[in-house]
Amino acid sequence: MRDDYELVVGLEVHCELSTKTKIFCSCPVDFGGKPNTRCCPVCMAMPGALPTLNEKVIEYAVKAGLATNCKIEKNSKNDRKNYFYPDLPKSYQISQFDKPLCYDGFIDIDTENGTKRIGIERIHIEEDAGKMNHDEFGRGSFVDLNRAGVPLIEVVSKPDMRSAEEAETYMRKLKSIFEYLEISDCKMQEGSLRADVNVSVRKKGEKEFGERAEMKNMNSFRYIVKAINYEFERQIEEREKGTPIKRQTRRWDAISNKTFEMRDKESADDYRYFPEPDLVSIKLSDEYVENVRKSLPELPEARRNRLINDFKLAEKPANFVVSSKYFSKIFDDAVEVCNNPKSVGNMLMSDIAKILHEREEEPEDIKFTGKDLGELISLIDNGTISSAIAKKVLDELFENPKSPKEIIKEKGWIQISDEDAIKEVVNKILEANPQSIIDYKNGKDKALGFLVGQAMKETKGKANPKMLNEIFLKELNK
Repeated sequence: MRDDYELVVGLEVHCELSTKTKIFCSCPVDFGGKPNTRCCPVCMAMPGALPTLNEKVIEYAVKAGLATNCKIEKNSKNDRKNYFYPDLPKSYQISQFDKPLCYDGFIDIDTENGTKRIGIERIHIEEDAGKMNHDEFGRGSFVDLNRAGVPLIEVVSKPDMRSAEEAETYMRKLKSIFEYLEISDCKMQEGSLRADVNVSVRKKGEKEFGERAEMKNMNSFRYIVKAINYEFERQIEEREKGTPIKRQTRRWDAISNKTFEMRDKESADDYRYFPEPDLVSIKLSDEYVENVRKSLPELPEARRNRLINDFKLAEKPANFVVSSKYFSKIFDDAVEVCNNPKSVGNMLMSDIAKILHEREEEPEDIKFTGKDLGELISLIDNGTISSAIAKKVLDELFENPKSPKEIIKEKGWIQISDEDAIKEVVNKILEANPQSIIDYKNGKDKALGFLVGQAMKETKGKANPKMLNEIFLKELNK
């Protein structure tokens, strides 16, 4: 990365709301379904069909605004955003322009340099467009309007992020907040949470922002990070060659790991916004906003403090547990079974996080339950299995979720805690490694670790580690 240039990132995060029906009609919002079976004259833009605002959308948007420290606009309205695309049958999208429901907020994120505040310019409500399905045999493109009219909130950040890692942390924090609020399932693989990523570069010390490029509809944290880093290098290269950076919309290609130009970036004037004449304005009372505020659940920051104070978790595992509502649920259920919050937090942060990273999965993809995890930790605590075997059981849980007790019984992984059996293994290892005995006698403590490792290998990880260490020490010190 070039240290003479500065990266500037802003995100426009689109979040599908978990209402039962669409934003302006009574069609269901469930994901999937046969194309064009979850639409009606309103979301198909039939002549004479008029929209009616779903009140739950307002409540969920206000919840999101309050949870992200936004001010709430008491006098709001809907606007028409005019553009043509085949999946937008009205040729305009009902959105909000100059009076969004929520504005001027922020969230704090943890970075390697400490806490950083990311500003939120606005949160507004809007309807989703339909979906274009492109036929792989070249017979054309087909429009599916099942998604048309699904309610969204768009969270527009200020250009406060200076690295791809900060952008990922910010978006993960938003995702976590929305999960705790239960206003969205935030399933990125289904498009419930996606982001338009705006990237520009400028020389260190420059005051003005550079011209930006936007990557649309990105629904993978990994690809967002890759796209930002690629754009940073691309734009620097363009500047170094003396080529002006064009304000444009670009597409991220996951195969080549590059972005490609799609079209010039639109401005607000291009959309010809004007107030939506078929909907009344949105008037919110102080009492309404206060009632929504009182209904907010425990949010990540408050929960983090409770885990540190009540469960005595260290700051790092506490931050990790609250980073996802799915992790929090697993933590609560596991602690209820094993009563060992420290081990649960550490296993989530280390072993489980590592497996998720290797499998390129998110917390919501975990198929086993918190009670399964609690049972696994109890088996370690009561000496039934070793920590090494626990890692194998965890791998099995990811592949074939079932009771850890059943897994260790089927695999024959119950820990060996018989003193005579362990002593027999110890003597066998000592007999095969006389040099390690000499090394230990000469003060090389690593020799003990080597011998224990050989014994664990001999028993396929099933020997009780504590007993193994004690018996080795006893024999070596004779």
